Amino acid sequence: MLERGASDRSADDVLLRVEVHVRPRSATTTVGGTHDGILVVRVAEPAHDGRANRAALDALADALGLPRRSARLLRGARARHKVIGFGVPPADAGEVGARLERLRSGAAPDGSPKRPG
Repeated sequence: MLERGASDRSADDVLLRVEVHVRPRSATTTVGGTHDGILVVRVAEPAHDGRANRAALDALADALGLPRRSARLLRGARARHKVIGFGVPPADAGEVGARLERLRSGAAPDGSPKRPG
């Protein structure tokens, strides 16, 4: 969901809200696919002292091609289901939205198909 002027970075930025399902203590950190229609973020970090939350913010920002400083945990600090907000410049909103849809489909952020596991 995109909301204009709702970011703390700039009044011109749009706020991209992304619902995620975080799976801590995964073998590797990856972003992609869905669980009950929600984007899955797997992180190697444990859900202890906010480590999994920080790892999820880092992983999702990287996957979307956004700076980590634009990411904020909006809801779900102690839950697996979280809402993460990103301040996105309007000129980049279309590309970021397309990357997000590719991640949800299980493809790599650049559009290449997911490699067999």
